[in-house]
Amino acid sequence: MLYTITNSTNEKATHGSRPSATGMQVPSLYGRIHRVSLTMGSLFIRFGNKTHNRIIQCAKQLGGFFVISVFFISLPVLAKSITTTVGGFAAALQRGQNGAQILLQKGRYTGNFIINKSITLACASGAILDGGGHGNTLTITAKNVTVTGCRIINWGHDLTTMDAGIYVRSSASHVLIKNNYLRGDAFGVYLDSCADATVEGNKVEGNLKIRSQDRGNGIHLSGNHGADIANNEIWHTRDGIYIQTSNGNTLRHNEMHDLRYGIHYMYSYNNIIKNNYTHNTRTGYAMMQSKYLTIIGNRSDHDQNYGMLMNFITHSTISGNTFSNVNQGVNPSGQQTIDGAEGKALFVYNSLFNTISNNKLEKSDIGIHLTAGSEDNTFFGNQFIHNRRQVKYVGRRRQEWSHNGRGNYWSDYMGWDRDNNGIGDTWYEPNDSIDKLLWKYPSAKLLMNSPAIRLLKAVQSEFPVLKSPGIRDSHPLMSPPTDTTSIMRTHQ
Repeated sequence: MLYTITNSTNEKATHGSRPSATGMQVPSLYGRIHRVSLTMGSLFIRFGNKTHNRIIQCAKQLGGFFVISVFFISLPVLAKSITTTVGGFAAALQRGQNGAQILLQKGRYTGNFIINKSITLACASGAILDGGGHGNTLTITAKNVTVTGCRIINWGHDLTTMDAGIYVRSSASHVLIKNNYLRGDAFGVYLDSCADATVEGNKVEGNLKIRSQDRGNGIHLSGNHGADIANNEIWHTRDGIYIQTSNGNTLRHNEMHDLRYGIHYMYSYNNIIKNNYTHNTRTGYAMMQSKYLTIIGNRSDHDQNYGMLMNFITHSTISGNTFSNVNQGVNPSGQQTIDGAEGKALFVYNSLFNTISNNKLEKSDIGIHLTAGSEDNTFFGNQFIHNRRQVKYVGRRRQEWSHNGRGNYWSDYMGWDRDNNGIGDTWYEPNDSIDKLLWKYPSAKLLMNSPAIRLLKAVQSEFPVLKSPGIRDSHPLMSPPTDTTSIMRTHQ
């Protein structure tokens, strides 16, 4: 901290008490001056960590002959560490100043607490913040607040009033919520139109005793920008991470399981979703009514119904993701719950102008289901491996799934590569009339390599009138590309 004291005379200050222009003694600021220099009639003094009041006191004792100029916008307040036990937390919040650190000792702190100063709240092992079954356990209204290492439980269950374990209001920015455990009925962490929040390394657990639709989301973002949501684990809530009307945020390295949707997007632009992992959800990634998304390096494994659902997603990049073992759920009797609702590794509905590349879609009921005018998307470098149906396309327009001479890898491609350039010499059509016949009569797959099936495919290729509109890959890859793993490493 550098202060400038301008004097009408060029007197040199000394350590301890110092003479003023009038000859009076000025008490030392904590008895130590770290640097003194005299330049052009100005006395420059560098102090250590001094408080605002002592500096003002010094100025008054100088009789008004000095002008103090502070080279920072605000003067520092001496940070204070406060350790408290049960019963003293509310008082500590009132007593603590900006920059204070409050440490909660072991015990159960019951109530609904408001943090309205820029403090750090940390919890010792065994400290529990209990919301008492109503409202928010913690409400943050100030900027630059940190909450770390706390166990937060038993907040309210009212979804209308958005009860949460930690509720961050719009007045709070640059909040850090890190390494906490939260368990309750409604929302775990609710970010309400705040800027530049970081939610990292937390574990959020919902309540299995209430219906999924009556639970809150693990981490909920509404009207936010600049948020970084990273390395969290979320389970048994309604959705893992729900984000609406929020632009310019990053969701990375989160694990979500045993939920309705792992990540749920609504009306949000320019977001990054990377290296997340969902499993045992009803839908891994539900992306809806959003644009300019970058979705890279994510995994969906053993999710039911959809690995990723794209509903009216435009101008986005979906690359380097892996969707595997996406199958329709079964009821306790072992039967599929909904006839015709096959598990789809990727479901593309009314989505246009996207780049879908270098993804792996494997061992699922359907690799990609494309419908409702989902056209003008660019597909290349994807791997379709051992799906019951590689592609299900509902539309009247033929679509080409290759880009700059590079198509996709299909585990059931029966073509050849005579010039050994890694590209098949004949195109691949995943949903021609033969495929539809096999979908209708699965047992006919035993005849896939028979002369009769090969003859039917040859006749179909020679007489295009027999073909229905569908997908064509004019440059199918002969082996799985390695781009998926390289993209995931690049964005870690």
